Amino acid sequence: MMTQPLTLLLGVHAHQPVGNFPEVIEDAHQRCYKPFLETLNDYPDFRFAAHFSGWLLDWLRQRHPADMEMLAAMARRGQVELFSSGDTEPVLAAIPHRDRVGQIKALNDKLTAWTGKSPRGAWLTERVWESSVVAALRESGIDYVTVDDYHFLCTGKPLTQLDGYFSTEEGGSRLDLFPISEALRYRLPFAPAAEVVAYLENLAAEGRSAAIYFDDIEKFGIWPETYDWVYGRGWLRAMIEGVLASPAIVTATYGDFHARQATRGIIYLPTASYSEMGQWALPMPAAGVYAELLAKEQAAGGFDRYRPFLRGGIWRNFLSRYPEANWLHKRMLGLSARLSELPEPPPSLTAQLYRAQANDAYWHGLFGGLYLPHLRRAVWANLVELEAGLDTLQPRPAMEARDLDLDGHREIFLHGPALQAVLRDDGLAAVCELASYPLRHNFADSLCRYHELYHDRIHQAPSEHHGAGIASAHDIVRCKEPISAADIVPDALPRLLCLDRLDDLPLTDYQLAATTPTPVFTRPGVSKRYTLDGGTLTIDWQFTGLAGCRFTTVLNLAMPSCDGFLGRYVLADGSIAGGFGQSLEIAESGLLTLEDGVLGGRVALAMTPAARLTCQAHKTVSQSEAGFEKIMQSAEIRIAWEISDAIRAVRLQLNISS
Repeated sequence: MMTQPLTLLLGVHAHQPVGNFPEVIEDAHQRCYKPFLETLNDYPDFRFAAHFSGWLLDWLRQRHPADMEMLAAMARRGQVELFSSGDTEPVLAAIPHRDRVGQIKALNDKLTAWTGKSPRGAWLTERVWESSVVAALRESGIDYVTVDDYHFLCTGKPLTQLDGYFSTEEGGSRLDLFPISEALRYRLPFAPAAEVVAYLENLAAEGRSAAIYFDDIEKFGIWPETYDWVYGRGWLRAMIEGVLASPAIVTATYGDFHARQATRGIIYLPTASYSEMGQWALPMPAAGVYAELLAKEQAAGGFDRYRPFLRGGIWRNFLSRYPEANWLHKRMLGLSARLSELPEPPPSLTAQLYRAQANDAYWHGLFGGLYLPHLRRAVWANLVELEAGLDTLQPRPAMEARDLDLDGHREIFLHGPALQAVLRDDGLAAVCELASYPLRHNFADSLCRYHELYHDRIHQAPSEHHGAGIASAHDIVRCKEPISAADIVPDALPRLLCLDRLDDLPLTDYQLAATTPTPVFTRPGVSKRYTLDGGTLTIDWQFTGLAGCRFTTVLNLAMPSCDGFLGRYVLADGSIAGGFGQSLEIAESGLLTLEDGVLGGRVALAMTPAARLTCQAHKTVSQSEAGFEKIMQSAEIRIAWEISDAIRAVRLQLNISS
């Protein structure tokens, strides 16, 4: 008896972070998006699905209209089904319901106007599932989404049953769920094409209805070694032709399969993402314990059996794991709430909010862009511009105090038309945000060094792939530059502005003494006052009984040029002392200016009396699909005074201008 052919549901997801470098996106198009679409266009009988994030789609349609029109024509003829999502690729579970609906409808409208077809399926960013997103998806006209088969395994479903879609509901609203096969994710495009086709044919022989794949298109050309493998050596054409030639396999869009197949029944999924995310979301040492448990079960041969019960963290753990991500997230939520209070929010402000909700800068694993300053900077630029626009429509008090990030400590907001300084009452009396509205930049946007699980692999020998096919980025151990043990020592304190030290010991016991007319923090022997005036933040310290001590304040200034050639230190006489990536020592100076060509602005540090300055680049070590790398986060500037009977007070002014 002949079995029914297996339906291959193949989907690809294309996204570039808001704020990514244009040359990076262009390279992705030339090495991946363009050749992939051109290849599929040559095989009109091969049906598939694709999701392009709205922000990327706008970029590509503007710069490569012919290539994108080819995709639109494929959609009109029914070869490709275009999936929706949040327009700027937010994690839907991490933004308010009103913004979920607005984001999805924004991309729905783009796709409908462009192709004449309204999307019925949606891609969930990073496959992050929380049942709270069901209402927004259904309200936006979405009938089905794709999530990992791991989500289903966690409910007790066996893999053999995950060859169709299931239904869930939340508050009576139905949404259908397709389980993405992890086995296929690890084969495409890394295993030889003939092996992929044979694997699919084996599934057909077992009586499976469908093989479900939906994953990053960047694996087809951008990941290491994949461009030559997929296009130069013909993997993609061989896979397509092998599938089309096989009597055991047919292709279909998700919509066609959904229309002709009934649901496999009701299911309620736990909060989850793909299994790798569960490990990335855990901090050390918990991530190490979890990794040891996985390795132990793999070695004992029980991993497949127990895997559904070996669950790590959830995506939201990144917000509790990284205070920098949490602050960014809570600022976004606060501005979203302010925007929602307007009877008719201006579209320009809504667009800024949506761009600030792009997921990439909020998390980190093998992917995610929290460690990339230019991605955080793009989010901050939109938040700062949004706040400035809201302030013109909803004026705020010049000073406010509240615990916005829910860490148990109040933040004091000082702001004017040009500048905002946020101080945290946590004992450090430091600046956790210094935002320039004209420059659309937060100068306190640095990142600590954290102990990451993968740091323990840095000094392993570079990995090698054996056997047919090519290695997945998940398996690669490669350093893009030399990394020493000192480069990965975790920070003991956050990377803020105006962190004080006395004789090299950090001062962590400041108390907020007053907030009017300006904030004053005190500790034994030291009083510290902040004043904001126009584009200048002034900090005054007064000392009692500390003669003979050395007082130092440390600034971690986020400068967009980082260690590039457009950033430089300028001395009081106008001479250039070096770039931000260089180390610098100045025995005594009353003025140091940081000029940044990328920013189009400068920060002038004025010290009274003159002080000793030590400057160096603060770098972190992170991983990406290309390997381990060091990234400059900020310019660390130490300003030191010797306290004496003659010097009982010092002043630092940060004058920010364009």
